Amino acid sequence: MTTQTIDHTTLTTLAAAGVVHSAHVIGQQGGWGILVKYGNTERALAAQRSHQVRIFRKLETLVDYLKGIGIPYFDVDAVNYDPNTAAARKRPDRAAAMKDAHAAAAYTKWLKTEIQQAIDDTSPTVQHDEAMRQIRAAIKPA
Repeated sequence: MTTQTIDHTTLTTLAAAGVVHSAHVIGQQGGWGILVKYGNTERALAAQRSHQVRIFRKLETLVDYLKGIGIPYFDVDAVNYDPNTAAARKRPDRAAAMKDAHAAAAYTKWLKTEIQQAIDDTSPTVQHDEAMRQIRAAIKPA
């Protein structure tokens, strides 16, 4: 059975119109979800990108979210909430992205240092025309 969901924009519009009858915060493995009832319909809040049921890891974040869209009253069902599972949930994709960002920053720093050293180098240089003459002389067939 697929859970029917509602997106943030629709929920915000319904809350502003005052047609949200109730909101239920439901604890589960990994955090907290929201079920919203409007009319005869009850839907779970969906995440923006994945369109799966949105899970808030912290209850405080969820409370701020609901109050921010105009739903200050709701009930909480913590029967299935497991705080150990919520803390263990990791985002390996973010860890890899941060490693990549740090590697890119380190490379940029190294490259800028190399360029500045080349600019500041006062050792004698050979003009392009002279360098090409030397190269042609070296590769000229005997």
